[in-house]
Amino acid sequence: MLEVLGEPLAIVLIGLTGGLVLGLAARLAGFCTLGMIEDVHYGENTGRVYLWLAALGIAIFLNHALHHLGYLNLGRVVYLQNSYTIAGAMIGGLIFGYGMAQAGNCGFTALARFGGGDLRAMVIALVMGVAALIALSGILAPLRVLFFDATPAHGTPTSLAFLAGDLVVPSVLGMALGLTVFLIALVKTPKARLLRNTFWGMAVGGAVTWGFFGTYWVGQNGWQAWPVVSQTFAASIGETIHYAMFSSGLAAKFGIGSVIGVISGGFLGSLIKGGFRWEACEDPRELKRQLFGAVLMGFGAVLAAGCSIGQGLSAMSSLSITAPLVAAAIWLGAWVGLRQLILGFEAES
Repeated sequence: MLEVLGEPLAIVLIGLTGGLVLGLAARLAGFCTLGMIEDVHYGENTGRVYLWLAALGIAIFLNHALHHLGYLNLGRVVYLQNSYTIAGAMIGGLIFGYGMAQAGNCGFTALARFGGGDLRAMVIALVMGVAALIALSGILAPLRVLFFDATPAHGTPTSLAFLAGDLVVPSVLGMALGLTVFLIALVKTPKARLLRNTFWGMAVGGAVTWGFFGTYWVGQNGWQAWPVVSQTFAASIGETIHYAMFSSGLAAKFGIGSVIGVISGGFLGSLIKGGFRWEACEDPRELKRQLFGAVLMGFGAVLAAGCSIGQGLSAMSSLSITAPLVAAAIWLGAWVGLRQLILGFEAES
């Protein structure tokens, strides 16, 4: 297959198919990080939390099952090959979460909404992608490296499962943990949402594992050294913009396929629901707040080495040491941002 497609195209297609599933999940199942946090604190609804946990449990189980069977080497996953600073994880997560609340979307959800015709979401995604590149490889990169540089991990991968390797086989521990999380999510899910959460949880979790497995497979069977990655939506948006402008001198990447896939999934999902329509922002003050949030999300995601999907699902499913810290910081930052917005609305009314 690689002889026919070529390695770059194969990598892009792997990202695209996984992103397509995520885009459909966002539109058809309401899979959204900010929506989940808002539901818990202000809607007294935990349905989306258990959808997220179902996806996470499946991804953890599949990642470690494939590792156990020899079809995936989790030690090659980018999140486990580097040691990230605790300060970067916490500060980046807080900035990202607060920015997500101000923008009203994370990068992933913005892409899915853009697929449904929301031009405000398109602007948010574009600004977030550019901000991420500024922090990753632009004028702010030296400051990021100075204070929050990631260093290569030597020896044991930076995974909770591998660190417990002296007590239990890492892959067995991962499979047991993933299955436990998935079953807890199903038991706690309201009956009205059980079928939908089960299906979409398995679909989203499978899409995350598909990214790791696919990029690892291409790297093993091709001639080029490809990083083992999965879905994340911060720098990948910036890379897509960059590639669209300078594609003749650049190689396509996994993240470019992911971005296109989520937009396509959002478009298809909106057609299925009969909800595609063009939307624009009518309030300049609201747009200013959303663009400010987009900039914060771009900066925060780079400091934290991932967004709500990149750290909350992809890194977490590989049992990265810092992923729980980033996820907790994102939740806290989003809660602070939502509370500020809601109290502000109450003061105005």
